Amino acid sequence: MSIGVFDSGVGGLTVHRALVNRLPQADFIYLADQANAPYGGRPGEEIVDLTRAGCERLFDAGASVVILACNTASAIALRRLQQTWLPGYRKALGRPVNVLGIIVPTIEAATGLPWEHEAERRGEKVEQLDVLGVFSTPGTTASRVYEIEIDKRRQDVAVFSEPCPNLARMIEADAGAVELATEVERHVQQLKTRIGRYPDRAILGCTHYEIVADMFRAALPAGTPMIQQPQATADALELYFQRHPELDPGTGGGRTFLTTGAPGPQNGLVESFWGGPLRFEAA
Repeated sequence: MSIGVFDSGVGGLTVHRALVNRLPQADFIYLADQANAPYGGRPGEEIVDLTRAGCERLFDAGASVVILACNTASAIALRRLQQTWLPGYRKALGRPVNVLGIIVPTIEAATGLPWEHEAERRGEKVEQLDVLGVFSTPGTTASRVYEIEIDKRRQDVAVFSEPCPNLARMIEADAGAVELATEVERHVQQLKTRIGRYPDRAILGCTHYEIVADMFRAALPAGTPMIQQPQATADALELYFQRHPELDPGTGGGRTFLTTGAPGPQNGLVESFWGGPLRFEAA
């Protein structure tokens, strides 16, 4: 058995690395749907279908849990899959499996509250707002998942999302550092213009963006807190396995990397982030 990690491309490696560091004895299978990346501009039904196909591939390979290390898939497909597809698939498979996302632990980290918590709506004017900026794909931005779910829990946090339609594609394509930094700076300034000032905190709401997190730090005011999705996901998954001993993450420390795109070495930007050579096999 193993843990499956799914993303439209290489961005999920940021989550994968945090999970491996937290659960080093577990077996991991990473699947990048690079043939269809990025997901951010695709129609919702297409994202659901592609995510379901990725989960099936990972369950067929022995995964007991699949982590959707993609904000777009987590925002648009996760609930649909959990409610309408997974119960029947689990029964047909004949073993316990589950699909989890990265947005729930991110929102828990952003609010400091458990997912189950919902604030009492008092209707009182909040004197001081904590302004939270979310940089994400157009699909995640359009879902308004961060605005909706954070507002349920904290009335004193104002969320402003900035869609970055080209950034994930640029990272996949191994764009140069200057080009990437210029794109990041442009989106930070656009968000600042809409808010009227810089955000107090930030979420990189696409796992690709963690690869260029240093560029976001440089573009934001020094010391701006950034909520780390990979760390939040690793914290949540460790606790999840403690609560669900029926789900087996494996014990052999295996690492497999699959892609629906062209197999072979990954680009220089990704290998630099990963810290060494990285080859994907054909899915």
